[in-house]
Amino acid sequence: MEQDSVVLYNVENGVATITLNRPEKHNAFDDNVIANITDLLDRAKNDSDVRALVLRSNGKTFCAGADLNWMQRMVNYSEAENQADAMKLATMLNNLYQFPKPTIARVQGAAFGGAVGLIACCDIAVASKLSKFCLSEAKIGLIPATISPFVIQAMGERTARRYAMTSEVFSSRRARRLGLIQESVNEEELDETVSHFVSSLLKNGPEAVSQTKALFHDMKGQSINHDLLTDTSQRIAKVRVSAEGQEGLNAFLGKRAPSWKQETPQ
Repeated sequence: MEQDSVVLYNVENGVATITLNRPEKHNAFDDNVIANITDLLDRAKNDSDVRALVLRSNGKTFCAGADLNWMQRMVNYSEAENQADAMKLATMLNNLYQFPKPTIARVQGAAFGGAVGLIACCDIAVASKLSKFCLSEAKIGLIPATISPFVIQAMGERTARRYAMTSEVFSSRRARRLGLIQESVNEEELDETVSHFVSSLLKNGPEAVSQTKALFHDMKGQSINHDLLTDTSQRIAKVRVSAEGQEGLNAFLGKRAPSWKQETPQ
């Protein structure tokens, strides 16, 4: 693992881990953190050994949103400079959302402002029962613009609109009910729960998992018509004759483990 950085990166047993590493700042992010995450997402995307990605943080807080010093600098930016700055955050979020391999957010403590966007961009999110969430931007006269497409996708437009307008703090239990997270567990169970999801993912065909992620992104909001039926039938036909599809079918019929199956160490 690379130390001495505001963001740490590690690859082990097919899993890339990106760790926010500013516990003294409650893992608030600024332009430097955003640039680091953007670069590491690209690195993990292009690493054939990486089959899944975990986003986590050190310390008591998952992420407090935007760094105060960064916001202070923004006050003196022109509108054009602010747009360029915000575009870097929007791009990083989209890169996480569109990451071609499965992503898991491990959340402890508070997740405020842009942190909610980070969580919403991940495929799976596991949080401590004591975690708190807030779309806090309106409290300081701002709006959650760059994270809004991803939060809406996770929570639904009407619910997301309510919490963005009121800036209410909501519990882990409610976050689960709203779809922002999938599991709410005791803090000492966070790592075990993340490992459970990782283990499940590594048992499946890596190409199948990636293509399944792409499939569900592409099917979202589509009308069921002849073109869509043609698209889905073409996708499964192509997978069935692929090397991974053939290996999976033959392993299943031969009652043996497929070549990609990987157990995570206990």
